[in-house]
This record gives sequence, structure tokens and C-alpha cells, in this order.
Amino acid sequence: MADPTEFLRLALDPVRLAVLGAAAVGSVDVDGLARNLEVPVHRIERALGRLRAAGLIDDDLRLDAAVMRSISEQLPERAPADDSVLEGEWSDAERAILTRFFEHDRLRQIPAHKGKRRVVLERIVQEFEPGLRYDEREVSRRLQLFHPDHASLRRYLIDEELMTRADGSYWRSGGRFAT
Repeated sequence: MADPTEFLRLALDPVRLAVLGAAAVGSVDVDGLARNLEVPVHRIERALGRLRAAGLIDDDLRLDAAVMRSISEQLPERAPADDSVLEGEWSDAERAILTRFFEHDRLRQIPAHKGKRRVVLERIVQEFEPGLRYDEREVSRRLQLFHPDHASLRRYLIDEELMTRADGSYWRSGGRFAT
């Protein structure tokens, strides 16, 4: 039986990943999969052999769901938001949103729901001092600490009027201010 690390190592190969995908929906058609992937049949057979040896695919060339469940149960729980992310005065509902979207001090994903996104942006804008001006590079650098899509975060901060941009400078213009 594979552990999560071994599973990831095996699944990072594109041919093995395609075999796993095919096995997830039914018995693997070796010839058909080779044609679809435009690879020689022996590459599919080699991938199947590695996946069967790891216990991921059964004798019927199907994905072993019990093994996949076992691997998922071995995964660590998602790390909670870092205490520094939760600093400040947040309602219980806002704290729940921050906990859901932050892992340690990183934003797992930018919320699609506008209300939840607003709470996340309210937290992120706390990283900018009121009254100071920042150039775009500095704003991007700070936002990248939270999430790789810093351009979207910057745009959302402007759209939500938490930051203002003019003449190449950015400054904090909204959000919660310490009293």
C-alpha cells in the first residue's frame, strides 16, 4: 500500500497520472489509452505495473478505492490560520472565514463570494500602514507573501476601496484602523 508521499511521487508522472485517471472511471483499456496519449503501449503497461505494485490498481485494472481512502486518511489535517492572521478585532463569523481561507499565514485561495473576500481583504490591508505611500513593486511583494496571485489581490483591494492608486503610488484608504 502506498503512503501519500509515494502516491504523489507516482502520480507526478503524466502517463501514470493518466492511467490513474482512466482506472478511476473503469477498467484501463491499454491500447485505447496509448492511442489517446500518443505513447507506445509499453509505456502504459510499465505505468500499470508500477501502479499495481504500489497497490493503487487492482487485478481488474481499476483504481482501488480502499487504498485511496487509506492514503487520504494518512494526510495531515489542514493547518489552522496562524495567530498573527487572527490578530485584531474580528467577529466570530469573520474569524471563521479567516480560519477557513488561511493556512498558517498564507491565503489558500481568494474567496469567490464577495462578502468572504471582503473579510480576507480587510485582513490583508492591515499589512499597509495608513498614511504611507507604496510603489507597485512593494505592494506586490507584500501581497505575494499571502498568495501568488498578487495582481488579483491588488485589484480587489482597489475595487473594494481599501487601497487607492494614483500616479504610480498606492496607499491604504480603508479598512479597520486601530484606535
